[in-house]
Amino acid sequence: MTGFFHLPGWAMQAARRALYFWVRTTTLPENTQELELDADKPVCYVLQSPYFSNLLILFNESAKINLPPADIPFHANGQVWPGAAFFLNPKRKPADEERHASPPMLRALLQRMQQDAGWDVQLVPVVILWGRHPDKQESVLKALFSETWRQAGMLRRALTLLLHGRNVLVRFNRPVSLRAITRENLDEEQTLHKLTRLFQVHFRRQRLMAIGPDLSHRHTQIDSLLETIPVRAAVAAEAETRNIPIEKAQANARRFALEIASDYSYGTLRALELFLSWLWDRLYDGIEVHNIETVTRIAPGHGIVYVPTHRSHIDYLLLSYTLYRQGLTPPHIAAGANLNIFLIGPLLRRCGAFFLRRSFRGEPLYAAVFNEYLHLMITRGFSIEYFIEGGRSRSGRMLPPKAGILGMTVNSFLEEHSHPLVFVPVYIGYEKLMEGRTYLRELEGRPKQSESLRGVLSSVRKIRKVFGKVYINFGEPLPLARYLDDHRPGWSKEARPVNSDWPRTVTLGVAAELATRMNEAVVFNPINLIALALFSSPRHTADEQALHRRLAHYQALIADAPYAPTVIPCLLTPGEIIAYALRFGVAERIAHPLGDLIRLKPTKAPLLAYFRNNVQHVFALPALIACLLNNIRPLGEQEIIEVVSGIYGLIRTELFLNLSDRELPAATRHVVECLVGRCLLQQDTNRQLTTPDSSRQEWLELQHICGCLRPILEHQFLALALLQHEGSGTRTRAALENDCLLIAQRMSLLSASDASEFADKKTFSALISHLLDANLLRKDDSGLLHFDERLSAPLAQAERLLPAETRHAILRMSCAAMPAQQ
Repeated sequence: MTGFFHLPGWAMQAARRALYFWVRTTTLPENTQELELDADKPVCYVLQSPYFSNLLILFNESAKINLPPADIPFHANGQVWPGAAFFLNPKRKPADEERHASPPMLRALLQRMQQDAGWDVQLVPVVILWGRHPDKQESVLKALFSETWRQAGMLRRALTLLLHGRNVLVRFNRPVSLRAITRENLDEEQTLHKLTRLFQVHFRRQRLMAIGPDLSHRHTQIDSLLETIPVRAAVAAEAETRNIPIEKAQANARRFALEIASDYSYGTLRALELFLSWLWDRLYDGIEVHNIETVTRIAPGHGIVYVPTHRSHIDYLLLSYTLYRQGLTPPHIAAGANLNIFLIGPLLRRCGAFFLRRSFRGEPLYAAVFNEYLHLMITRGFSIEYFIEGGRSRSGRMLPPKAGILGMTVNSFLEEHSHPLVFVPVYIGYEKLMEGRTYLRELEGRPKQSESLRGVLSSVRKIRKVFGKVYINFGEPLPLARYLDDHRPGWSKEARPVNSDWPRTVTLGVAAELATRMNEAVVFNPINLIALALFSSPRHTADEQALHRRLAHYQALIADAPYAPTVIPCLLTPGEIIAYALRFGVAERIAHPLGDLIRLKPTKAPLLAYFRNNVQHVFALPALIACLLNNIRPLGEQEIIEVVSGIYGLIRTELFLNLSDRELPAATRHVVECLVGRCLLQQDTNRQLTTPDSSRQEWLELQHICGCLRPILEHQFLALALLQHEGSGTRTRAALENDCLLIAQRMSLLSASDASEFADKKTFSALISHLLDANLLRKDDSGLLHFDERLSAPLAQAERLLPAETRHAILRMSCAAMPAQQ
C-alpha cells in the first residue's frame, strides 16, 4: 500500500494530472466549516480500500477545498510517513470483511499518542464513490458499472474509472479524535482492533446511506423468509383450515412471497435515473428540495421510513430520484398490487418496489408472509417508503391516515428494536398535476379508472414542459422509540398480550402525528397562493391592486404568525406572483379603464381549488378568528380564545392542525396581534376587538381570509344539520355519507361553484370518523348512527361561524332534498 506514496514527486504529479484529465468530482460538504476541524491538531485521512486513483483524488480534493493537505510528510512515532493518509484495508479483501490487519500508520499514531500525553490527531474518514455523482449519467452501461458492495478487480476498476470518471462523489466526514476513542483501559492490540472495527462500521454506514443494503439473491431471501416461525405457523394453520396438504400450503406461501418481494437491482435503478432525468427535464421547470440535511444527518445508523404526501403517481418516483441525487439510497416502496401490471410491475420491482394487496381479509397466510417480509426489511436496515393516506388525495387536503402498514411497522419495531427507526414526513407539492382532470371527473361522481399499461403509455403524450415546478420538503423526523417513551413509558420491557390494544392506540397516535408533521412541511408557491387569493372572490376575479394587498396579507401571516418552523414561504413579491400566474396560464388579465382585473381562467379554476386546499390548513386559525368576529362582535381577546378553543378541536382533527390545547391561547394572541397590525381587525381602548367598517377595503380583505375555512365549516354544518334533521338512529354511516355527497353536489351545481370545492365524499367520511372517535356519534350493531344532545355543541359552533345566508341555504337544501331520497 505504501508503495503508492513512495513514487517520486514528479510521478505523483503526472499521475494526478493524467487522472484529472478525465475525472470530475463533486465534493461534500460544500462548506468545510461543517466538519468542525480543530486547527491546533494535525489531520490524518482514512480511506477504505487501496486504490491509487482514490489516493490521488484525496490529494487533489483536500487541497482544492482548503483542508489540511494529504500529500505532505507526516511525523508519527519517530517515523516520517510520505503522506497524511492511510488505507483501512491494507490487503485486498471483500469490502464487508470486518477483521483486518491493522494499518501500520494507525499503529504508529496510537504509539505516539501513548508516548505523548498532550498529543492528539484528528482522523477524517473519506468516502469516494464512483458513479454516485448527483449529476445525471449518460448511459445505461455506466449505471451497470457504478459503485457496488463488491471489491472491484483490476479490469472492473479500469472500466469503472473509464465509465464513471466524470461522476465521482467525494464525501469528507467529521473528524474522530484518536484520544477521545482510546480512553478505555485496553492494550494496544485491543485498541487497534476497536479502532479498525469503528472505522469499518463507519464506512459501511456511509455506503449504506449512499447505495443501500447489500442484498442477497431474491430467492435466498425468500427461502429465509419462509423458514421464519410466524410463516411456518401460518402455513400449518393454512393446511389445517383449508384441509390441503402441507406442501400445497408451502407452495401458496412461496407464491405470496414472490408476489410481494422486491427484486432490487441497483444497476436497474441507476438506469431508471437516466430516464427520469430526461423525463423531469421535459415535464418540469425544476425540482426544489428543502431540508435534505434532515435526512443526511440521521441516515447513518438509522432505519428510515419515508412518509410522503400522496398527490400523484409521480410522488414515489420523484422522492426516490431526489434521494438518489442527494447521495442517499432510494427507499424500498410499498406499492399497491394494482401497479403490478405487465412490464411496469417488473421494472418497479427491480427498482425496489414491493407489492401489497388493498385488503388482507380472508387471507391469513398472505398477511403472515407480508408481515414477516416487512419485518425482515425493517430489521435489516432497509429504508422504506409508503403512503399512510392509503390513496391519492382528490381534493388536495390531507386524507385521514390508514393504520394498516403503519401498524405493521410499529409492531415489527416492538418485536425487535435493536436498530433505531425514524419516520421522515415529506411534503411533495406541484404547480400542475398530470391527473388533475381525472380527479375532477371522480369528484363529479364518475368511477375511478383502473391502472393499465395502455393508460401509462397514453400518459407519454403529456410529456410537455407545462407542469411548472415541483417542491419537496423534508419535515421534522419522528423517532419511534422516543415517541413510545413519551406515550408508553416502559414499553421496551412490557410484555404484550396477544389481544393487547395499546399497540393500535400507539399506531393511531403515530399516524396523526405524522399527518400533522406532513402538513407542517408545506411549501408555498405562486400557484397555491394565487388560488388562495382568488378563490374566495366572486367569479374568481379581483382588482389587481386589491390582489396585491391580499397576497401581502397572506405572506405577512406566513412570516409573522408562522404555522411551523418547517413551512417554506414563497419569496416572490405579490407582483411577481401575479406575473408568474399569468405567464403559467392559470390566470388572465382583463384590461379596464378603472384598473386592470386579474381572474382565474374559467377552464383552470376547478383544478386550482386543489392547490388552494394544499395550503388551506395554514390559515385555519386566522380564518377561524375572522369568521368568529365577522358574526359576533365586539369580543375581548380572552373571549376569542375561549370560543376558538371550543371550536378548534373538531377542525384540528379534520385538517390535522398542529396546535395543542396548551399552545392554542398563545398562538391565538399572536394571530390577533398580526391581524390588528395589518388593520384587518380593530381594537378599541377597552381592548375589544371588532372588524373594520364594511365600507373599508380591509373589511373585504378580512372576508377573503374567512373564505379559507368556509368550505370546511360548510361541510361540517351540512353533515351535522342533516343528522339533527333526521334524528338519532335513522341512517347508517354509508347512507349519511352518500346523502351528504348528493346534497353537496346539488348545491355546487345550483350555486355554479366547483365540485372539487365542496363535493368530496372522502371529506365527509373523515368528518364522520372524527365524530365517532370523539364519541359524538355511536354506531349500533345494525350499523345505525346514534347521538344525543352533545352533538348540538359542534352544530352551534359551526353555526356561529357561518353567515346567515349560507346557513339558511344549507338547511333549506337539506330539508328539500331529503324527502326525494326517501
